[in-house]
Amino acid sequence: MKRLVIVSNRVPVPKEGLRPGGLAVVLKDLLARKGGMWFGWNGTCHPDAAHLPPALQKAEGVEYATIGLTPAEHRNYYTGFSNSTLWPLMHSLPEHIHFERRELASYWSVNERFCENLLPLLRADDVIWIHDYHLLPLAALLRRHGVRQPIGFFLHTPFPAPDMLATAPDGGTFLRDLLRADLLGFQTADDTANFIFAATRKAGAVAMGDDALTFEGHTVRVGTFPVEIDPTRFAATARDAADLEDLRRLSGSLAGRRLVFGVDRMDPTKGLDHRLAGYERFLETYPQRERQVTFLQIAAESRTDVASYQALRNKLEHQIGQLNAHRGQADWTPLRFLTRGSPRPTVAGYMRLADIGYITPLRDGMNLVAKEFIAAQDPEDPGVLILSRLAGAAKQLDAAILVNPLDHDDMADALERAMVMSAAERRERWQSCWNSIASRTALGWGLSFLNILEGAKQACPPA
Repeated sequence: MKRLVIVSNRVPVPKEGLRPGGLAVVLKDLLARKGGMWFGWNGTCHPDAAHLPPALQKAEGVEYATIGLTPAEHRNYYTGFSNSTLWPLMHSLPEHIHFERRELASYWSVNERFCENLLPLLRADDVIWIHDYHLLPLAALLRRHGVRQPIGFFLHTPFPAPDMLATAPDGGTFLRDLLRADLLGFQTADDTANFIFAATRKAGAVAMGDDALTFEGHTVRVGTFPVEIDPTRFAATARDAADLEDLRRLSGSLAGRRLVFGVDRMDPTKGLDHRLAGYERFLETYPQRERQVTFLQIAAESRTDVASYQALRNKLEHQIGQLNAHRGQADWTPLRFLTRGSPRPTVAGYMRLADIGYITPLRDGMNLVAKEFIAAQDPEDPGVLILSRLAGAAKQLDAAILVNPLDHDDMADALERAMVMSAAERRERWQSCWNSIASRTALGWGLSFLNILEGAKQACPPA
């Protein structure tokens, strides 16, 4: 069996454990099954990090090779270009894009350091799988150093339309660099189509049907691989959470009121400010719902050193205060907003308890929370999922109530529709959503990508 080498910006080293949500959970089963090596940043910052070799350790059959960042690299590569330029760009939010040339230079420099530290660790029979927007140049850098092994790249965020991509510094270079891989994976068919269109118009690639491109004599496969959860396992976690003290306290505090529930990172792409505005519009438009409903939103803080995230926190605090002050009563708080994360079993239990899942990102590559909400439900008495039509998951969960995350009236009407929905319709919608995820797993997602990557017969010529 070929050794799998996963490369990602952040590596959940064993001493931290695999954190709930995101890339770590999705890849956990795959690495446990196949073994191999996980390479990337270990989350530390040190002034001498650029001169230190990778730290090596092994746990449960998986090798971990990690490097640190210098404070300047963290500020410019990670907080700067990756999260202040590329992240909003990929999510088509130009108003949040901030660009500095020194940050772009650091982005290239850190990718080169990833390459230099990874090269001595590679074996001839490795299969290399690179993840996400932090590492767009890495496949090309490896090729320039003579790496001939199959290289795959998967983008967890959306891929923007070509006119949006034109705002990216070095956008054409990044396209050409990605084309040095053997397989490129995206979350949705729209993302795949956007990349193919951009690669042909901006980078000079030639489309070979809808799943391959040729570029400078090399053929690269392009495909759609929606990230999945383990729905049966998550359903069991949600069922078992019923006896948790946190669940008993929340249930008791509702005093018979209906529960609307959302959980996200605090991030401008998640549409939290519009979500709260949609809930307030619901209370304005349907005043009979006062005291009948409570909205619990968990929004764990993230990237607190990025200016747009700080501004979002300030805006949300103002909204929360205004909503509760204007709408609340002595014995009823319309909105409960938590900025610290909760354990995964507790969140699963909250989802099962909820009457309405309220998940309305402005843009999302997939949104696994929506799939988890469906998995958590009691099939006999399921809650209703309200989902942004701009989330990648909406392509699969099209029996949810789909909304425009910028239209506050649309969200208000969706909340009322969910409140009055019959049990029969709730079960029918839930069943349709469940059928779309029940036979899929995170492991199956990873294997489907790797099966194509491992069959790559010809590595890309040197860049």
